Order: sequence, then C-alpha cells, then structure tokens
Amino acid sequence: MTVDKKFLTIDNKIETLREMRVRANASIVADFDEKLDVSWIYHDNALEGVVLSYHELKAAIDKKIISDVSLIPMYEEIKNHKAAIEMVRATARQWAVEAHAAKKSGKAKKNPITLDTLKLLHSVLTPEEKAKGNPYRKDNPLHRLYFHEIAQPDKITLRMKKLVEWLDEEETQHLHPVERAARAHFRFMSIYPWPKNSGKVARLLMNLMLLKDGFPPVVIHSIERQRYYDVLRTESAGLVPLVFESLENGVETSSRFFAELEEAKRGQKRAS
Repeated sequence: MTVDKKFLTIDNKIETLREMRVRANASIVADFDEKLDVSWIYHDNALEGVVLSYHELKAAIDKKIISDVSLIPMYEEIKNHKAAIEMVRATARQWAVEAHAAKKSGKAKKNPITLDTLKLLHSVLTPEEKAKGNPYRKDNPLHRLYFHEIAQPDKITLRMKKLVEWLDEEETQHLHPVERAARAHFRFMSIYPWPKNSGKVARLLMNLMLLKDGFPPVVIHSIERQRYYDVLRTESAGLVPLVFESLENGVETSSRFFAELEEAKRGQKRAS
C-alpha cells in the first residue's frame, strides 16, 4: 500500500471512530479518555526509562487516594504530566474551534504554535524551571537517555526559532497531519533544548498538533522504546512509520471498544 493510500485509510478509520464517539454516552467517552491518558503517561515515562505501576499512577492522579509521602516527588511528576496532557487537549479544542471559524469566514488561520507554546509545555512538566524562564541547555550532557545527535548549546535558540518558522511554511502545511506532527517531533528532538523533559515535550507537541487537526493522540508503546531511540538517530522519515503504526494501533483498539459498546446496546434493545 502506498503512503497516500495508507493516510487515506487511516483518515477513514478515524472518521468512523469519531462518529462512534459522538454516538456514545458522554460519560463513557470521558472515562475512556481518562484511561487513555493513564496509558499515555505510563508509556511516555517508560520511553524515558521510568516504569510506573498502575497503583502509582492511580495514587498520583486520583485526588481521593492518600499518597505515600515517600513517593511524593514521583507523584508530583505524574500530576504535572497529567496537567500537561489536559492542557494539550483543551488547547487543541480551542484551536480547532478558531480554525473552523477562520475557515468559515474565508480567512486562513496561521499555525498557532509559537516558542511560547513550547516553553509553556515545558513549564507545566517542569514547574521548577518556570521561575528561571525555562533556560535552554548550557552543555551537552555526557550521561543521557537518548543517544542521537543534538544541537550544540549555542545553536539551540536559532534552531528553536527555525522549528517554529518551519511549522509556518506553506510546504509544511501541505503535509498530511500525521507526517507533519511526526516531523515536528523529530525536529524538536534533534534540538533537545532542555536537559529535563525534552522528550515528553516533543511527544506533547506532536499530540497537540494531531488533536488540533481532529486526530486522536499517539501513544508510542514502551515495547517500541529501542526502535524509537534508533529512528531518532536517523533522518525524520524513520519516525513517520513508527508514529503512523502507533496511531493505527490506538485507533483500532478504540474502535473495537466503541463497536463492542454499540453491539451491547443493540443486544439490550433486542432483549427488551
């Protein structure tokens, strides 16, 4: 199957999923998304080499559970991650509404992602850096999780500016949303502006772009960790298939859930 056909196929699957979500009870959809966010946090941390238990995730996120004081630093990181995901979802919804209004009025809306957007994502994940102004890396860490080439510290400011400019380019806007988000992710990771949480910011950026364009978020599973590290060491095209496959797996899982829900409803109607 060609790349264009693959994108067309996933577009159709996502449209079907979107319709099923609309038909479903709002509270069930909200509960599903809540569980998806827990999975998102689990796998995102696993990509960073931090394996969390379901108990740790639940204890950190659920306000009704009294947390173990000794685990509070980890709980704070999980809560910050959850807050960042919620911000990404809310921002994407707002931007989608604004884009729709702009389209109706015949005015093309510019790409809304700025340097401030990226700094805000980092601030929510890393609040201790916010007061300092989210300073970029001052050196190349010798011991780090990712082993791909990253920008020299004195090039970070320029490279970040160029990333935002690239998002505004007409050629970029004509890419399929999945390819555009994957390539933005790769470009951000090749800069790696902050010593802490750059990987999480890159994946939040990717999902902010996807959600804005009406796509579900992509969760790259922990079993793909080595592949993820490897494709970051090559050119950006290598990341596109991984992101595409991760999206496809997520869409199929979600579609099965909502299809089974609809089948159960039909069964109840036949029985009554």
